[in-house]
Amino acid sequence: MSPTTSRRSAIGRALLAGAVACGLAGCRLSPYRFAGGGLPSNIRTIAVLPFDNQTSTPDLQRDLFDAMRRILQSRLNLRDASEARADAIVRGSILKYDIDVPVGFSADTRQNTSSRRQLQLVIDVAIIDQASGRTLLERKGLAAKGEYAERNEGEGRRQAINKLVNDVVEGAQSQW
Repeated sequence: MSPTTSRRSAIGRALLAGAVACGLAGCRLSPYRFAGGGLPSNIRTIAVLPFDNQTSTPDLQRDLFDAMRRILQSRLNLRDASEARADAIVRGSILKYDIDVPVGFSADTRQNTSSRRQLQLVIDVAIIDQASGRTLLERKGLAAKGEYAERNEGEGRRQAINKLVNDVVEGAQSQW
């Protein structure tokens, strides 16, 4: 018998012994279930409200709203609902949107992209349990940066928004 076959047999015997022991002890083998993906188990639906936009960039509100809705639902295992019917609501403000901060320049004049730019996006966000009125998550001054090639601000904006939403998801998951 080869060492690999011997090792596989030993692993198989150990798994079988563990399953038998668990069965004798009355263990119930079932897959993990995450109710609300890290939020309290009573939170199954969510309403993301459009953020108050305190910047001069009107499209930013829609971009943040769409990303927040899509990512929170998928990563926290929540369903979309109207504000009146949702278990939790997400609301906030877009405080700051600075663009065109130069990051790097290219000395090669043959390149049509001559520089790298950076933008910064700052928001306040809160997730509130509607039944109890309790704040489940609150982050003030949450900031993210996005880097983009000259004349491609949209890419930097997507990066910054995705970082912010990921920070909100991680914050919600770490609370519970």
